[in-house]
Amino acid sequence: MSGHSHAKTIAHQKAVTDQKRGQIFSKVVKLITVAVREGGPNVETNYKLKVAIERARSFNTPNDNIERAIKQASGGLEGKELNEFLFEAYGPGGIALIIEGITDNKNRTLGEIKQILSQDNGKLAQEGSVRWLFERKGVIALVPENQSDDRKNKETLELKAIEAGAQDLVWRQDLLEIYVPVDSLQATKAALEKDGAKIDSASADWVAKDEVSIAETDRHRAEKLFDALDENSDVQDVYSNLKD
Repeated sequence: MSGHSHAKTIAHQKAVTDQKRGQIFSKVVKLITVAVREGGPNVETNYKLKVAIERARSFNTPNDNIERAIKQASGGLEGKELNEFLFEAYGPGGIALIIEGITDNKNRTLGEIKQILSQDNGKLAQEGSVRWLFERKGVIALVPENQSDDRKNKETLELKAIEAGAQDLVWRQDLLEIYVPVDSLQATKAALEKDGAKIDSASADWVAKDEVSIAETDRHRAEKLFDALDENSDVQDVYSNLKD
């Protein structure tokens, strides 16, 4: 976890428990619901819905869950009113955090987030005091065709990314993350797909302008905090400026 969504880290874990998978399904259903209510059920004209569905499928969410969420949000079924939220906070070692999610009761969620932060050496920050440390960017994660550490293979993938419009490139374990302006995300993704690149995910994320290092003890506390926030049913994404 550093400068990017903790949810993406969860997505790449090889062993996900049934309980965790159920929580993930519930979260992506909320994401789809909000997207449909904002822009309608047509995936061709609602890019936010398209991204939400892609994210759901990256977690192997069953199609039945996806279709039910779309139907419910379209008015076919009754459902709770859902609203998006963004909280700014500080974590162990003074790291900056942005916590995004969807809830049907913002006051309840705010209380839960406060409690989680206080238990793991964190605290809420005033609005605007943390957000300026981040930039909203399009982030596309690419998977090498060959999973070996062959440098030539990696350089080929990097070249594809640059030709498609990447502004910056970062290797995170076995994935190449490329950064583009948010309004270029769809066009860059389409160019990469046309060029045969294998895309793991594409989303608009909060990316830290500068990453920071902290003491090992604080890093362990931060990892515990990330996990606790991820366990909350209303939290969709957690971003930090913690350096890998």
